[in-house]
Amino acid sequence: MSTNINIKNLPVGYQSGISNGKHAILGDEPKPTKGTDLGFSPVELLLAGIAMCKVATIRNVARRKGWEIGEVDAQLSQDAFRQEDRSFKTRVNTQIEIEGDITEEQHDYLINEADNCYVTRLVRGEWDFQESNRLKLTNRLQHP
Repeated sequence: MSTNINIKNLPVGYQSGISNGKHAILGDEPKPTKGTDLGFSPVELLLAGIAMCKVATIRNVARRKGWEIGEVDAQLSQDAFRQEDRSFKTRVNTQIEIEGDITEEQHDYLINEADNCYVTRLVRGEWDFQESNRLKLTNRLQHP
C-alpha cells in the first residue's frame, strides 16, 4: 500500500502545509525551537498517526464483533533516549479508555488489537529510507 504526502515549508517559523491531495493540516515547531507553535510538531504527528490507528482499530473490531461501545479516548506520550551509537531508542506509552458496556475480557481483547494495529506494526517494522531526490515542480514561477 503506497501513501503519498506533499509538504510545503513556509518562510515563517517552521510552518509547513501538509497535504495528501484531499485533506490539509499545518505542521510547525514550538516557540522555544524558533517555530510559531501554530501546528503539530513532527513527533506529535507521528504519535497522532499511531493513536488514530489504535482507536480506529478498536472501533472497527467492536463493530465487527457486534459490541456496543461509545467514545474511545487515547493518550500517547513518547520519550526518546540517545544510545551509545548515537541512534535513538524511543518508548511510547499509551493509555486507552473505552466507553461502553463490555466485559473485562472484551476490553482486554480490544486493547490487544489496538496494540497491534497497522500503523504500530508499520513503525515497529523495518524501514528502508531512500536518499532524497530533487523535486521537479512544474507550477513554480520561472525567474529569468
